Amino acid sequence: MNNFNDIRTGNIKQPKGSAGKLVAVIVVCIIATVLLLSSFTIVPAGNTGVILTLGKVSNTSFGEGFHLKVPFIQNVENMSNKIQVYETPASAVSKDLQTISSNIAVNYRLVSDKAADMYQNVGTEYQTVLIAPVVQECMKSATAKYTAEQLITERQAVGDEVKSALDSKLNSYGIYIEKFNIVNFDFSAEFNNAIEAKQVAEQNLLKTETEQKQAITVAEAQAKQKVIAAEANANAILAEAEAQAEANRLLEASLSDKVIAYEQIDKWDGVMPKVVSGDSNGMLININPDDLGSSSAPYTPPVTTQDNSEE
Repeated sequence: MNNFNDIRTGNIKQPKGSAGKLVAVIVVCIIATVLLLSSFTIVPAGNTGVILTLGKVSNTSFGEGFHLKVPFIQNVENMSNKIQVYETPASAVSKDLQTISSNIAVNYRLVSDKAADMYQNVGTEYQTVLIAPVVQECMKSATAKYTAEQLITERQAVGDEVKSALDSKLNSYGIYIEKFNIVNFDFSAEFNNAIEAKQVAEQNLLKTETEQKQAITVAEAQAKQKVIAAEANANAILAEAEAQAEANRLLEASLSDKVIAYEQIDKWDGVMPKVVSGDSNGMLININPDDLGSSSAPYTPPVTTQDNSEE
């Protein structure tokens, strides 16, 4: 009964040293937990873990995934190997001394094998320390080789040249340029007006040349039509002349003296001419009876007798 009252009133006395043991156990558990958490690391996907042993960069590095390390002695810094984008404005001068303002974008990534060297030599701010100044330098160098007009018409060639220059300067640091893009070029207002005026002039010239070519084409077509018509007319006249000549030849071949004589007699109206030649026998047409055929008898004029009573 007394024990029950002691328990109810909280007067039970704990054995000496039990509280200290409990605290010690808790401390040991905490230390063990900290040691356990400090003895491994997880490198995220697309990263390289740079190992620091008491602040010194190790020659080896961790890839993606779970890794063990020495607690409190080793530390791991993650360096991204993913493609990153660096965008910046750039100003340069062209070959013909035109001021060029442009916006550029660089896609790059850090090579995993070079992550430790990059961390040791440059640190994590390599975009500011390395990429930014090199991009500006390469852009100015490439732009100076082209005129302002060429920068517009040959933008791809300019971009390829800048990318090649970036690779040659940054690859040794472990930075690989995936892609370089010139987003746009901006020129002075005077140059833009000059370009616009030139384009208008070229368009007008092209229009004039097109109209001239069309006029020449129409004129040539009309000339060809006239030539064709003239040739057709000449051929028609030639054909008609040849037909007439053939008709005359056939007509001439079909005529004879008898036919001519017959036609003359058939068309004679019976009126003797008032004047005749001496060898025409008193006829309008000189007809040789022998030409009229063998059946024709010589013409004999009638003999008239005189009345003796009149004498």
